[in-house]
Amino acid sequence: MRYSGLSAGFLYPGRSAEDDYPAIERAIGGVRLPVVHTLMREDAHRVDALLDIGGAGVLAEGARALRGLGVRAAVWACTSGSFVFGWDGAAAQVAGVQEAAGVPASSTSFAFVHAARHLGVRRVAVAATYPADVAELFAAFLGHAGIEVVALSCRGIVTAAEVGTLGRAEVLAFIAANDHPDAEAVLVPDTALHTVSWLGELEARTGKPVLTANQVSVWEGLRLAAGPAGLRPMDGLGRLFAGGPAAPAVPAQAWGRHP
Repeated sequence: MRYSGLSAGFLYPGRSAEDDYPAIERAIGGVRLPVVHTLMREDAHRVDALLDIGGAGVLAEGARALRGLGVRAAVWACTSGSFVFGWDGAAAQVAGVQEAAGVPASSTSFAFVHAARHLGVRRVAVAATYPADVAELFAAFLGHAGIEVVALSCRGIVTAAEVGTLGRAEVLAFIAANDHPDAEAVLVPDTALHTVSWLGELEARTGKPVLTANQVSVWEGLRLAAGPAGLRPMDGLGRLFAGGPAAPAVPAQAWGRHP
Protein backbone atom coordinates (compact mmCIF):
# COMPACT_ATOMS: atom_id res chain seq x y z
CA MET A 1 0.00 0.00 0.00
CA ARG A 2 1.24 3.46 -0.82
CA TYR A 3 1.56 5.85 2.09
CA SER A 4 -0.61 8.64 0.66
CA GLY A 5 -3.73 9.19 2.72
CA LEU A 6 -2.60 7.25 5.77
CA SER A 7 -2.90 8.87 9.18
CA ALA A 8 -1.54 7.69 12.51
CA GLY A 9 -1.62 9.64 15.76
CA PHE A 10 0.91 9.67 18.58
CA LEU A 11 0.62 10.24 22.30
CA TYR A 12 3.84 11.92 23.36
CA PRO A 13 4.73 12.89 26.93
CA GLY A 14 6.05 16.41 27.41
CA ARG A 15 8.30 18.06 24.83
CA SER A 16 11.76 17.00 23.71
CA ALA A 17 12.12 15.32 20.29
CA GLU A 18 8.55 15.55 19.00
CA ASP A 19 9.87 17.38 15.92
CA ASP A 20 11.02 13.97 14.64
CA TYR A 21 7.36 13.34 13.69
CA PRO A 22 6.88 16.24 11.26
CA ALA A 23 10.35 15.40 9.91
CA ILE A 24 9.15 11.90 9.04
CA GLU A 25 5.88 13.33 7.70
CA ARG A 26 7.86 15.50 5.27
CA ALA A 27 10.16 12.63 4.29
CA ILE A 28 7.27 10.34 3.41
CA GLY A 29 4.82 12.86 1.99
CA GLY A 30 1.06 12.46 1.84
CA VAL A 31 0.60 11.19 5.41
CA ARG A 32 -0.70 12.76 8.62
CA LEU A 33 1.19 12.10 11.85
CA PRO A 34 -0.43 14.34 14.47
CA VAL A 35 1.08 14.41 17.96
CA VAL A 36 -0.95 14.89 21.13
CA HIS A 37 1.16 15.87 24.12
CA THR A 38 0.16 13.96 27.24
CA LEU A 39 0.52 15.04 30.84
CA MET A 40 3.96 14.60 32.40
CA ARG A 41 3.87 15.65 36.04
CA GLU A 42 7.56 14.94 36.52
CA ASP A 43 10.20 14.59 33.81
CA ALA A 44 12.23 11.68 35.14
CA HIS A 45 13.46 8.33 33.86
CA ARG A 46 12.60 6.84 37.23
CA VAL A 47 10.20 3.94 37.68
CA ASP A 48 7.64 5.74 39.86
CA ALA A 49 7.53 8.77 37.56
CA LEU A 50 7.24 6.56 34.46
CA LEU A 51 4.32 4.65 35.95
CA ASP A 52 2.55 7.97 36.41
CA ILE A 53 3.42 9.19 32.91
CA GLY A 54 1.90 6.03 31.42
CA GLY A 55 -1.13 5.92 33.70
CA ALA A 56 -4.47 4.84 32.23
CA GLY A 57 -6.22 8.15 32.86
CA VAL A 58 -3.45 10.18 31.27
CA LEU A 59 -3.42 8.03 28.13
CA ALA A 60 -7.20 7.84 27.83
CA GLU A 61 -7.44 11.63 27.77
CA GLY A 62 -4.84 11.84 25.01
CA ALA A 63 -6.42 8.97 23.07
CA ARG A 64 -9.79 10.71 23.06
CA ALA A 65 -8.08 13.75 21.55
CA LEU A 66 -6.66 11.53 18.80
CA ARG A 67 -10.13 10.13 18.15
CA GLY A 68 -11.27 13.67 17.44
CA LEU A 69 -8.48 14.07 14.88
CA GLY A 70 -9.77 11.18 12.78
CA VAL A 71 -6.59 9.10 12.77
CA ARG A 72 -6.61 5.46 11.61
CA ALA A 73 -4.18 4.20 14.27
CA ALA A 74 -2.80 5.37 17.61
CA VAL A 75 0.60 4.80 19.24
CA TRP A 76 1.71 5.55 22.80
CA ALA A 77 5.07 7.02 21.80
CA CYS A 78 6.98 6.49 25.02
CA THR A 79 9.19 3.44 25.33
CA SER A 80 10.06 3.69 29.02
CA GLY A 81 6.48 4.66 29.87
CA SER A 82 5.29 1.36 28.39
CA PHE A 83 7.92 -1.33 29.09
CA VAL A 84 8.14 -0.23 32.74
CA PHE A 85 4.68 -1.79 33.18
CA GLY A 86 5.98 -5.21 32.07
CA TRP A 87 4.63 -7.22 29.14
CA ASP A 88 1.11 -7.75 30.48
CA GLY A 89 0.83 -4.21 31.81
CA ALA A 90 1.98 -2.74 28.52
CA ALA A 91 -0.60 -4.88 26.71
CA ALA A 92 -3.35 -3.60 29.01
CA GLN A 93 -2.10 -0.06 28.42
CA VAL A 94 -2.44 -0.47 24.64
CA ALA A 95 -5.90 -1.98 25.02
CA GLY A 96 -6.97 1.13 26.95
CA VAL A 97 -5.62 3.45 24.27
CA GLN A 98 -7.36 1.43 21.57
CA GLU A 99 -10.69 1.63 23.38
CA ALA A 100 -10.44 5.38 23.97
CA ALA A 101 -9.14 6.20 20.49
CA GLY A 102 -11.50 3.84 18.67
CA VAL A 103 -8.75 2.66 16.30
CA PRO A 104 -6.00 -0.01 16.33
CA ALA A 105 -3.30 0.95 18.83
CA SER A 106 0.18 0.01 19.97
CA SER A 107 3.13 1.46 21.87
CA THR A 108 6.78 2.08 21.12
CA SER A 109 7.83 -0.94 23.20
CA PHE A 110 5.71 -3.30 21.09
CA ALA A 111 6.84 -1.42 17.97
CA PHE A 112 10.44 -2.43 18.72
CA VAL A 113 9.39 -6.07 18.97
CA HIS A 114 7.42 -5.96 15.72
CA ALA A 115 10.18 -4.08 13.89
CA ALA A 116 12.83 -6.58 14.99
CA ARG A 117 10.63 -9.45 13.83
CA HIS A 118 9.96 -7.74 10.51
CA LEU A 119 13.72 -7.58 9.89
CA GLY A 120 14.31 -11.11 11.17
CA VAL A 121 16.46 -9.83 14.04
CA ARG A 122 16.98 -12.02 17.12
CA ARG A 123 20.14 -10.61 18.75
CA VAL A 124 20.49 -6.90 19.47
CA ALA A 125 22.63 -4.29 21.15
CA VAL A 126 20.72 -1.66 23.12
CA ALA A 127 22.07 1.88 23.33
CA ALA A 128 19.89 3.42 26.03
CA THR A 129 20.04 6.97 27.32
CA TYR A 130 18.32 5.81 30.54
CA PRO A 131 19.73 5.00 33.96
CA ALA A 132 20.74 1.34 34.29
CA ASP A 133 17.73 0.12 36.27
CA VAL A 134 15.31 1.46 33.63
CA ALA A 135 17.38 0.14 30.71
CA GLU A 136 17.38 -3.33 32.28
CA LEU A 137 13.58 -3.33 32.23
CA PHE A 138 13.68 -2.73 28.47
CA ALA A 139 16.07 -5.66 28.06
CA ALA A 140 13.68 -7.83 30.07
CA PHE A 141 10.76 -6.74 27.86
CA LEU A 142 12.69 -7.73 24.74
CA GLY A 143 13.67 -11.01 26.35
CA HIS A 144 10.00 -11.81 26.93
CA ALA A 145 9.56 -11.54 23.16
CA GLY A 146 12.50 -13.87 22.50
CA ILE A 147 14.92 -11.11 21.49
CA GLU A 148 18.38 -11.57 23.02
CA VAL A 149 20.18 -8.46 24.24
CA VAL A 150 23.88 -9.18 23.70
CA ALA A 151 25.01 -5.74 24.90
CA LEU A 152 23.23 -3.16 27.06
CA SER A 153 24.65 0.32 27.50
CA CYS A 154 23.21 3.09 29.65
CA ARG A 155 24.02 6.78 29.41
CA GLY A 156 22.34 7.48 32.75
CA ILE A 157 20.37 10.59 31.75
CA VAL A 158 17.44 11.19 34.07
CA THR A 159 15.29 13.71 32.16
CA ALA A 160 13.79 13.64 28.68
CA ALA A 161 14.54 17.35 28.38
CA GLU A 162 18.29 16.68 28.63
CA VAL A 163 18.10 13.77 26.19
CA GLY A 164 16.41 16.06 23.67
CA THR A 165 19.40 18.42 23.66
CA LEU A 166 21.83 15.79 22.34
CA GLY A 167 22.98 16.70 18.85
CA ARG A 168 24.10 14.81 15.78
CA ALA A 169 27.72 14.22 16.78
CA GLU A 170 26.81 13.00 20.27
CA VAL A 171 24.07 10.70 18.97
CA LEU A 172 26.25 9.17 16.24
CA ALA A 173 29.14 8.60 18.64
CA PHE A 174 26.98 7.14 21.41
CA ILE A 175 25.18 4.64 19.19
CA ALA A 176 28.26 3.56 17.24
CA ALA A 177 30.27 3.10 20.44
CA ASN A 178 27.63 0.81 21.90
CA ASP A 179 27.20 -1.57 18.99
CA HIS A 180 28.37 -5.17 19.46
CA PRO A 181 29.79 -7.59 16.87
CA ASP A 182 27.25 -10.26 17.81
CA ALA A 183 24.28 -7.92 17.43
CA GLU A 184 22.19 -8.06 14.27
CA ALA A 185 20.80 -4.58 14.95
CA VAL A 186 21.18 -1.70 17.38
CA LEU A 187 18.08 -0.58 19.29
CA VAL A 188 17.84 2.98 20.63
CA PRO A 189 14.78 3.12 22.88
CA ASP A 190 14.17 6.75 23.91
CA THR A 191 11.53 8.83 22.07
CA ALA A 192 13.12 11.91 23.67
CA LEU A 193 16.23 11.39 21.51
CA HIS A 194 16.47 13.00 18.06
CA THR A 195 17.54 10.36 15.53
CA VAL A 196 15.35 10.55 12.44
CA SER A 197 17.54 12.95 10.45
CA TRP A 198 20.60 10.75 10.95
CA LEU A 199 19.27 7.23 10.34
CA GLY A 200 21.31 6.79 7.15
CA GLU A 201 24.50 7.87 8.88
CA LEU A 202 23.82 5.64 11.87
CA GLU A 203 23.33 2.57 9.71
CA ALA A 204 26.34 3.40 7.53
CA ARG A 205 28.50 3.71 10.63
CA THR A 206 27.32 0.48 12.27
CA GLY A 207 26.83 -1.53 9.08
CA LYS A 208 23.52 -2.92 10.33
CA PRO A 209 19.93 -1.84 10.99
CA VAL A 210 19.50 0.81 13.65
CA LEU A 211 16.01 0.93 15.15
CA THR A 212 15.19 4.13 17.00
CA ALA A 213 12.16 4.95 19.09
CA ASN A 214 10.47 7.62 16.97
CA GLN A 215 11.27 5.70 13.77
CA VAL A 216 9.67 2.45 14.97
CA SER A 217 6.72 4.34 16.47
CA VAL A 218 5.84 5.85 13.09
CA TRP A 219 6.42 2.58 11.25
CA GLU A 220 4.13 0.82 13.72
CA GLY A 221 1.42 3.45 13.42
CA LEU A 222 1.46 3.41 9.61
CA ARG A 223 1.56 -0.39 9.58
CA LEU A 224 -1.58 -0.49 11.71
CA ALA A 225 -3.24 2.21 9.61
CA ALA A 226 -2.47 0.38 6.37
CA GLY A 227 -4.00 -2.86 7.58
CA PRO A 228 -3.64 -6.10 5.58
CA ALA A 229 -2.46 -4.22 2.47
CA GLY A 230 0.83 -3.50 4.22
CA LEU A 231 3.36 -0.80 3.44
CA ARG A 232 5.53 -0.43 0.36
CA PRO A 233 9.30 -0.15 0.89
CA MET A 234 10.76 3.34 0.84
CA ASP A 235 14.23 4.79 1.19
CA GLY A 236 15.47 7.47 3.57
CA LEU A 237 14.22 6.18 6.92
CA GLY A 238 16.52 3.23 7.51
CA ARG A 239 16.32 -0.44 6.66
CA LEU A 240 13.06 -0.82 8.57
CA PHE A 241 11.17 1.32 6.05
CA ALA A 242 13.23 -0.04 3.16
CA GLY A 243 11.76 -3.48 3.82
CA GLY A 244 13.03 -6.75 5.19
CA PRO A 245 11.98 -10.32 5.87
CA ALA A 246 8.40 -9.99 7.05
CA ALA A 247 7.42 -11.78 10.24
CA PRO A 248 3.92 -11.67 11.71
CA ALA A 249 3.33 -9.07 14.39
CA VAL A 250 1.84 -10.14 17.70
CA PRO A 251 -1.95 -9.82 17.31
CA ALA A 252 -3.68 -7.62 19.86
CA GLN A 253 -5.57 -10.53 21.36
CA ALA A 254 -2.27 -12.30 22.11
CA TRP A 255 -0.49 -9.38 23.78
CA GLY A 256 -1.02 -10.86 27.22
CA ARG A 257 0.92 -14.00 26.30
CA HIS A 258 4.49 -14.82 25.33
CA PRO A 259 4.63 -14.40 21.54
